[in-house]
Amino acid sequence: MKRQVLATLSTAALLATAAGCSSGSPSPSPTNVDTKNVTGTVTVWLMDDAQKSWPELVQQVNDEFAEKYPKVQIKLSYHEWGKKVSELDAAIAAGQAPDVVELGNTETLKYVVDGSLLKQEANTFDNSDNWIKGLVDTCTYQSTLYCVPYYAGARVGIYNSKMFQDATGSADFPQTESALIDALDKMATKNKGNAGYSPLYLPGPYWYAAMSYVTAYGGSIAKFDGNGTWHGTLHDAQSQQGLQHFVDLVHDYNKGDLKVNEQDQAKVLGHEKAGLIYANGWEQSVATAPITGTPALKDVLKVAAMPGPNGKPLPSFIGGSDLAVTAKSQNAQAASDWVRMFTSSKSEQLLADKDTLPNNLVQLAPLKNKPSTSAAANAVENAWFTPLAPGWSAIEKQNILPNMLNAIFSGKTVEQATKEADAEIDQLINKQG
Repeated sequence: MKRQVLATLSTAALLATAAGCSSGSPSPSPTNVDTKNVTGTVTVWLMDDAQKSWPELVQQVNDEFAEKYPKVQIKLSYHEWGKKVSELDAAIAAGQAPDVVELGNTETLKYVVDGSLLKQEANTFDNSDNWIKGLVDTCTYQSTLYCVPYYAGARVGIYNSKMFQDATGSADFPQTESALIDALDKMATKNKGNAGYSPLYLPGPYWYAAMSYVTAYGGSIAKFDGNGTWHGTLHDAQSQQGLQHFVDLVHDYNKGDLKVNEQDQAKVLGHEKAGLIYANGWEQSVATAPITGTPALKDVLKVAAMPGPNGKPLPSFIGGSDLAVTAKSQNAQAASDWVRMFTSSKSEQLLADKDTLPNNLVQLAPLKNKPSTSAAANAVENAWFTPLAPGWSAIEKQNILPNMLNAIFSGKTVEQATKEADAEIDQLINKQG
């Protein structure tokens, strides 16, 4: 998830902060071992996205694995994003960690620094020379790889082209923010009889969006200084400027409850209560599905790059997932092979065919010119990421950024809220957590 990084640090700087990082054991590379006689189990934890969106990939890899390891049993389970971290922490504490686990790329650092993940050899995996840098960075600490990029994601504008057409005379998405503001104002007027309608549904606690505006102004969540420590920088002038810009957009165009997060924003768009959302590309399918949206909008909802301030595209947070083998796996060779199969060129192409951004630039390239994926595919190479600091997971777990935003929308000034958030960040960011 990266670049235009909120947390700007060099490899040298990261090395300087590495005290306390587990040395770990290297993952076994492919050998001449007769895999037909290997026994045991490989327990795999995947997020439920895989079950919902590409079950055929899971089956394909499990079949391939069974052919190579006929005596090894795969124990596969699916997990929800909101519960996975607590479930994984409990399993690790109990000595029952899975062999393979899918991690959101903001989750990886926590498990690297506490010694929970096995080192990996990049050159034993397909396309490692062309992995998307932002994803590689989420798996790398002290110049060592601890997980494998799985897929990437970037946020884009998803808009109702008919609403734009009816209000502005054009179904084309504006290329600049000033033109977008003009279109949003016209949509507000056109839909004033639609109760609760938001021209731009931008949720107040949506910190990924808020930090995109912070990044656009040259601000950051935190920085690494010359004394070898991280410190919060949301109170810096540029960060405040970007955050105020975000707050103004929310106040001007979100006509719903400003404290509701982005979890159901695709449903708002799908039920025609919004003209535009800033979202992951896959949320378009939620907006056009039965119940969660309106199937008739399938050809009406479009995706486009979100324009930002200063005449430039809005920097996107690089989303996505990684796959890791846990440090105490009893069948590390087989577990690493399962990851190799799941991230092979064949597997990544299946993801690409489903308009999911693959982990490498070669298979990503065709998606840059495909209407349904071009906005996201073009965004991932220059996206930003969260600070690569030992305490980031604790900051995220304590909801410091959403809480800061909620405080602002409850009446606190941006200056005061960012000052308080920086104080909380400073207490956590340098501690392994």
